[in-house]
Amino acid sequence: MSRFLPDRFTILLVCTVILASILPIQGQWAESFGVATNIAIGLLFFLHGARLSRDVVVAGILHWRLHLVILLTTFVIFPLLGLAVGFIPESILSPSLYTGILFLCVLPSTVQSSIAFTSMAGGNVPAAICAASGSNIFGMFLTPILVGVLLSTTGSGGGFSWGALKSILLQLLLPFVVGQVLQPWIGNWIRSNKKLLAPIDRGSILMVVYLAFSEAVIEGLWHTFSASDMAAVIVVDMVLLAIVLCITMFGSRALGFSKEDEITITFCGSKKSLASGVPMANAIFVSQSSSVGAIVLPLMLFHQIQLMACAWIAQRYANRLKSQNTGGTAPQPI
Repeated sequence: MSRFLPDRFTILLVCTVILASILPIQGQWAESFGVATNIAIGLLFFLHGARLSRDVVVAGILHWRLHLVILLTTFVIFPLLGLAVGFIPESILSPSLYTGILFLCVLPSTVQSSIAFTSMAGGNVPAAICAASGSNIFGMFLTPILVGVLLSTTGSGGGFSWGALKSILLQLLLPFVVGQVLQPWIGNWIRSNKKLLAPIDRGSILMVVYLAFSEAVIEGLWHTFSASDMAAVIVVDMVLLAIVLCITMFGSRALGFSKEDEITITFCGSKKSLASGVPMANAIFVSQSSSVGAIVLPLMLFHQIQLMACAWIAQRYANRLKSQNTGGTAPQPI
């Protein structure tokens, strides 16, 4: 049962939201905290770049069919499903929460958890590392463009912003590139000291969440949404994840991929990155600071749902592989 319970990071996220609801930061303190948050996010993506080994990139990037399927799922199928959610009446899903759903659908895949679940299930780990990392790199360009296109198409307001793209490139891509350049000298040390650097990895996200929700609470976030609004978001998140899991799992089989590649496509194609999403929301919706908390709410809920679902699926894959290796009777296919 432990794998279905919230992980430690999710509990910290909930505590951060509660803290922002009770003691929202504002005024001069909020401005100073915002500067510190931007520095922390830049450091986070610097570490992402420094962790990624060149050998891993070369080993994974040659599998172009797998990467193409994952990118199409992440940046084409997911956004189309997001547009379909627009048919839900506003009385059930409010416009600001629908904007959050659209934003969720155009985000890149996760890195750490996609790789961890792929490894646990016995999938193609080098390809997963390359696919998840590539998804985040492409996402720095594609996410702000897709946000502009989808918001213009649905009439939700906004549009493509060169300022948002520039902000993302400077705050996220530039530190990533610098980290990748320095990777030959510091990569091994960073990979061997994951526990020491974990507070930066997660702390930076908590800082952004606290700042975003503080601004939203001051503008009356919790007076705007009811329990039924939250339930609607959870149901939409669950349906989106279920549809994409079926598409990636059964679609990869239909395309003739091996079981190892199927696992990689399933986990890398169905997940959405909280680590990239929160700072991107902060940059893209900078002119709507009071709405950022509501916009990232569907993503935060999706984060926990995907972890619970993928933990169960990874265990099923792992049990199947273990049964085959021991010569036992394999369980029913996933």
